[in-house]
Amino acid sequence: MMSQYLNKKEEVADALADGKAVVALESTIISHGMPYPENVETALRVEETVRKAGAVPATIAILDGQLCAGLNLDQIETLGKTGTAVAKASRRDIPFLLAKKQLGATTVAATMIIAAQAGIELFATGGIGGVHRGGAENFDISADLQELARTNVAVVCAGAKSILDLPLTLEYLETYGVPVIGYQTREFPAFYSRESGLGVDYTLHTPEEVATVLATKWNAGLAGGAIIANPVPEKFSMDATYLNGIIEHALAEATREKIKGKAITPYLLSKIKELTEGKSLVSNIELVLNNARLAAEIAVASSLLKRELLT
Repeated sequence: MMSQYLNKKEEVADALADGKAVVALESTIISHGMPYPENVETALRVEETVRKAGAVPATIAILDGQLCAGLNLDQIETLGKTGTAVAKASRRDIPFLLAKKQLGATTVAATMIIAAQAGIELFATGGIGGVHRGGAENFDISADLQELARTNVAVVCAGAKSILDLPLTLEYLETYGVPVIGYQTREFPAFYSRESGLGVDYTLHTPEEVATVLATKWNAGLAGGAIIANPVPEKFSMDATYLNGIIEHALAEATREKIKGKAITPYLLSKIKELTEGKSLVSNIELVLNNARLAAEIAVASSLLKRELLT
């Protein structure tokens, strides 16, 4: 059932009504991912990448008491300029932000919720959240994982953020029946790195194959999302051993400064950017663009498949 709070941008609404390809994009990458104006420039590059691949972009956020599926330039500028002062919105935060008409940048979980209400099945992001290191003791587990288990949206990502406990994250996903599909890879990517030493559930090689599996899953009544793990392009991949050393250093500093909860991920990503002298940011931008391109290709294949089934 569509929410009374949902506001679909006209371009997005028209595309969905016509059965055209649409790709959801999150907004925390704008407000919390990088500084202004680089964040706005990157957001617009991601949208343009989706368009060039044949789909309509729907950047998602919470503004003026509405769940917005698709933003205009002024709205993206507002998110970019306001930066980390924007509330980082997950499932639990949505009713409060709506009621108070506050600005909210959507995480993977919140983006999935709004995308599903809008009727968007494909979502491109950088990396999903997961079980944090030490999660077996402190239960610091991202709401993204539960959303993947319950909401019918497929997420194209470069695996999970490498600051996480990747083996436990994959175990959690397995427990809740979320398929992890490696796109042209048998190894689960680790965000900045193509390598993690961990396997995926299945490997698919074309957008058409992915579209067919997703349609089969949902047509069979199997609720929940799926992960399409798309490794960062080889040219921008960082060495896993080098990266793990930097992550351990950043985690130690976060512990000393008693940073936890919602603040931990942006802190660590900022610290990793500093310690890698900006290389991680370049990798981050390129993997997001790569994911947006693939998500659009899958969305186009899904749109064609649905038309074929109707004829």
